[in-house]
Amino acid sequence: MLAWDPGTLLLPVAEGFILAYFLLLQGSYLILLLISYVSVLRYRHAVACEHWRSIIQSPLTLPISIIAPAYNEERTIIESVRSLLSLEYPEFEVIVVNDGSRDATLLTLIEHFELTPIPVTIEYAIPCRPIRHVYRSSKYPRLVVLDKENGGKADALNAGIIMASHSLFCAIDADSLLEGNALLRITRLFLEQPDTVAVGGVIRIANGCRVERGQVTEVGLPGNPLAIFQSVEYLRAFLFGRVGWSALGALLIISGAFGVFRRQVVLDVGGYRHDTVGEDFELVVRMHRRLRDRKIRYRIVFLPDPVCWTEAPETLRTLGRQRNRWQRGLIDTLKIHRRMCLNPRYGRIGLLAMPYFVLIELLGPLIELSGYLFVIVGFCLNLINLPFLLLFLTLAILIGTVLSVASVVLDEIAYRWFPRLSQVLTLIVFGLAEHFGYRQLTVWWRVRAFLDYWRGNKSWGAMERKGFTRPRA
Repeated sequence: MLAWDPGTLLLPVAEGFILAYFLLLQGSYLILLLISYVSVLRYRHAVACEHWRSIIQSPLTLPISIIAPAYNEERTIIESVRSLLSLEYPEFEVIVVNDGSRDATLLTLIEHFELTPIPVTIEYAIPCRPIRHVYRSSKYPRLVVLDKENGGKADALNAGIIMASHSLFCAIDADSLLEGNALLRITRLFLEQPDTVAVGGVIRIANGCRVERGQVTEVGLPGNPLAIFQSVEYLRAFLFGRVGWSALGALLIISGAFGVFRRQVVLDVGGYRHDTVGEDFELVVRMHRRLRDRKIRYRIVFLPDPVCWTEAPETLRTLGRQRNRWQRGLIDTLKIHRRMCLNPRYGRIGLLAMPYFVLIELLGPLIELSGYLFVIVGFCLNLINLPFLLLFLTLAILIGTVLSVASVVLDEIAYRWFPRLSQVLTLIVFGLAEHFGYRQLTVWWRVRAFLDYWRGNKSWGAMERKGFTRPRA
């Protein structure tokens, strides 16, 4: 009688599982990519003939409050506020929330924009730390600055929502710059589709761009390779990830760096949560949950052309903290709303989007890292044959490269942001190169987030800012 060797059974099963998961992963990405290509090109055709100047003068545009939380942003705050004040929009206010900054953020704002304190009565409709002072600018009537006790980004956003005067509010990061017509593009849906409750815009990397008076006047690529990798990632995440989920009616994420919401809906669901580092993701999921529970008709949408420019981390340490925080926010949100997953009550959100985020985004880093280790160790011990190894690597690199290159090409076809062909080719090269070290780093950072989450780590981690590029002398 032959001895039974468990390896003869377990090894093919393990190999099959790894290949099946990678096919599921890359296959889902390819499906989203195809949906996104069709959606972007249709959208581009639909808005090609719109005249933004005439929209500016239309009495139908909805007034909006722009809320920018700021914590230790003295290097970028002036350019950011200038960018907001110069937006092409008929009626808006800019609310900068100084969240107990330890640097000179508040002093810089007071001196540059000639701020003076004003008496106000504050009704705390949603929870936030006490607002100490409210300032208005004598030079810029649209500008309001809140000085409050430190409570984190979610707390600062809640303070801004409390003080907002208009029915729509735009949540952005204080280190971000909006394109001049971004608000016109992103608020159009609230007029065309009255059941729209939230719209997200696209985030682009400002590193390497020329900035004058709060506006990006020349688009360039970062000089830092780490930031170029992120440029490719952002194109992939926004131009096919979020476009695809939006087209499916199952968008779960609106970036905290740029999104517009109906103020009353956010107040009704309780505002941003203070006890999670993924407050932007959690809010959108909670809106889906509450509105579906109440059987209210609504739309949450992503648009690919309202642009927000942001400064990307340029050191491994800072980028690692960011990706760790994003993953912890994902873990927390999916845990909080776990009852939605595979629940028919929540339609496409519960049956399609939530399972995808659990299997691909949540468990993906753990499975991918396990796959790398299994293949490497198995090959070194002669447990894995060479054809399997080559097939595994080919699938991982080839399909991933196709996704990155396709995102760059789609961006070039639809929007042509980069003026030189060499810049587009550089992005394509980095889309290939990211599979040889950079992707593995991001997987490791996301895996470490599980340990940090288990330890109860709720911190954001320090983000180093260099400030936006100044015009050359």
